[in-house]
Amino acid sequence: MQLKGDRRLEAFRRMLRIRLFEEEGRRLFNRGQIPGWFHTTVGQEGAIVGASLALRDGDAMTGTHRSHGHPIAKGAHLQALMAELMGKEGGICKGRGGSMHFADRSVGIISESGIVGGGIPLATGCAFSAKVRGVDQVTLCFFGDGAVNQGTFHESLNMASLWRLPVIYLCENNGYAITTSVATSHGQPDIALRAAGYGIPGAIVDGQDVSAVYQSAAYAVTRARAGQGPTLIVANTYRFDEHNIGLAVPGEPYRPVEEVEAHKRDRDPILLYRTVLLEEGINEKTLTTIEQEVAQAVTQAVQFALASPMPRPESLPDYMFVSPIAH
Repeated sequence: MQLKGDRRLEAFRRMLRIRLFEEEGRRLFNRGQIPGWFHTTVGQEGAIVGASLALRDGDAMTGTHRSHGHPIAKGAHLQALMAELMGKEGGICKGRGGSMHFADRSVGIISESGIVGGGIPLATGCAFSAKVRGVDQVTLCFFGDGAVNQGTFHESLNMASLWRLPVIYLCENNGYAITTSVATSHGQPDIALRAAGYGIPGAIVDGQDVSAVYQSAAYAVTRARAGQGPTLIVANTYRFDEHNIGLAVPGEPYRPVEEVEAHKRDRDPILLYRTVLLEEGINEKTLTTIEQEVAQAVTQAVQFALASPMPRPESLPDYMFVSPIAH
């Protein structure tokens, strides 16, 4: 299972969309135009896009506090996402969700969560729903290395294994939970080995190689759709930015400056894949055209978001409750 034909260019396009969306969002946040916190996925685009491209349009996905890029990888429109970051009425959640709580049912994003590990049981429940309904929908669950030590991780994997639920648990292992390294916080730092405790496959993949992630995820999706149950995939990746933009960490840097710069220089998933595409015979002009189109789309998203109105104060109680029972 490999990325072929136009899907190769789509992988490049979606990674680039995430990168430019995040970079523009970072500028807006620093100018005070985006409220709250801002956690970027810059550097982790290969893991996100590679896994997402293995899904069908009707498959589901959950994300984390660092999930601006995940709806983009699944095909969401940039304009409503940018407006949501600004808390605007034109946002995907009417400005109610903000940076850490994107949801877009049109592309299967059922939830993102600001709680570490919060999306794992939600994904497990979604997969259980698919099994009860008798449909072949698969759920992809993203989480970070810090979430692996949460009880929700263990409880969910155990349940999914017992009931052979169609869910892929994908750990974006960027090596640090805020400022704490995997080496100093995990009794077993090889996260993929956790899968054996629940009788499910565990795989490690280079998260900076979008093709490798796609292959691993596509195999896991095929297993899940065939009723063979869950898979744990650990995509080893790296975040180029701080845990959140503007975070000031006192004392000695927890990540050596040389380490960060080396990853930016040698392990950028977009630059790595661009080189691969050129080596495979893709025309330089084709890639340049995609880069220009993505830059224009991000500019248009910002313009849309800036022009979108803020929610009216009297609308504050809207969307807070739902009554499925007709009166």
